[in-house]
Amino acid sequence: MQTVDEKTKELIALDPFANILGIEVLELKPGWARSALKLREDDLNFLGMVHGAAIFSLADAAFAAASNSFGTKAVALSISIDFMAAADPGDELFAEVELVSRAGKMGCYNMQVENSNGKLIAQCRGWAYHTDKPFEE
Repeated sequence: MQTVDEKTKELIALDPFANILGIEVLELKPGWARSALKLREDDLNFLGMVHGAAIFSLADAAFAAASNSFGTKAVALSISIDFMAAADPGDELFAEVELVSRAGKMGCYNMQVENSNGKLIAQCRGWAYHTDKPFEE
């Protein structure tokens, strides 16, 4: 069974943007990640609903964790998102991302965002470019 090395886990956990938003990586395996976001008042839009950018950011941060879990730099090429249901203010959201297919340097990933009751909030598909370059010290 493949695992993610500790240096890679530590680097991913230091993501400044994800940390500002309160996104936490809960589990990480090669090509797979599960992250969480406890929704705050700051995550609401002017209608009082959870902002789509908060949901997207959770999915994107989990995508970054999964695609970089191999210990080399990977960058997003594209992500599409479909919002399936509204999230409730104050709830906790969970994003699960998995590598579906990899051909050379290209990796296709599926992402799902669910609430604390397992209700599907959003689903995404993303493409990553795997550079095969090590992280800088």
